[in-house]
Amino acid sequence: MNASRALTRRNRLVGYAFLLPNILGFLTFICFPVIASFLMSFTEWNGFGDIAFTGLDNYKRLLGDESFRISLVNSLIMMVVSVPVTLLLAILAAVALNKGIRGLKIFRTAIFLPHITATIAVAVVWQLLYNPTMGPINGMLRSIGFENPPAWLASTQWALLSVIIVGIWQNIGYYMVLYLAGLQGIPKDLYEAAEIDGAGKLSQLVKITIPMLSPVIFFTVIMGIINSFKVFDLIFLLTKGGPGRSTHVLVYDIYYTAFQRYEYGYASAMAYVMFAIIVLITIIQFRGQKKWVNY
Repeated sequence: MNASRALTRRNRLVGYAFLLPNILGFLTFICFPVIASFLMSFTEWNGFGDIAFTGLDNYKRLLGDESFRISLVNSLIMMVVSVPVTLLLAILAAVALNKGIRGLKIFRTAIFLPHITATIAVAVVWQLLYNPTMGPINGMLRSIGFENPPAWLASTQWALLSVIIVGIWQNIGYYMVLYLAGLQGIPKDLYEAAEIDGAGKLSQLVKITIPMLSPVIFFTVIMGIINSFKVFDLIFLLTKGGPGRSTHVLVYDIYYTAFQRYEYGYASAMAYVMFAIIVLITIIQFRGQKKWVNY
């Protein structure tokens, strides 16, 4: 009996030893910075001098900060536009590829490739495409009669939409793979029975495919919303928040406030407000999923 207990204790210690590096990494690089940034949001600090406790002053300041308001609006616009368009195109691509068309692997790879391509390479290519004078997009528009095509990344009216288009193009493949996996898990018998009952392709899509995919759709909506608030690399590489503040989103504004203006306490407060917004939207999604998600 004692030998059995000793063996059990030894196995537990071995298991804890394997878990220890991950636990230490989590505590050091995630847990501690999260707690530290939360405490810092109640202070004023430029990274060099003394840390001054300011209470809720940083959060009160956010209420009247026009730059923060612009960044929040831009982030919400990015979420409202990019999430539904990306997921719709991903579903359509997955449905098309699920039909077993010729060259399936080539099309699947072509759609997924932008997602695994380095963002800096994506940015360089799209900067060339968006070039207002020599870019092929404006060249095509001029060829069909547009005398003054948009300046795209250099225009305050078109810059945010331009970044959104790049983000949609880059992320369709990721969500397509998820939907494709979900589609392949739907029993074929359901479609055969629907065809016998006289249901058309559109009716099958609405009454079988989408309800059976609803758990995957729910997951991708949550992830799409979170990812839309996390966009930084495309903004930094394509526009650096400009022209003006037209592409300032929350994450870029947090970076700019912390590492360009050296207001670490205020940037931490902005980060936690963004976190609260994401949590609120996620809670609403979880409350509403009972009405439309079929498990």
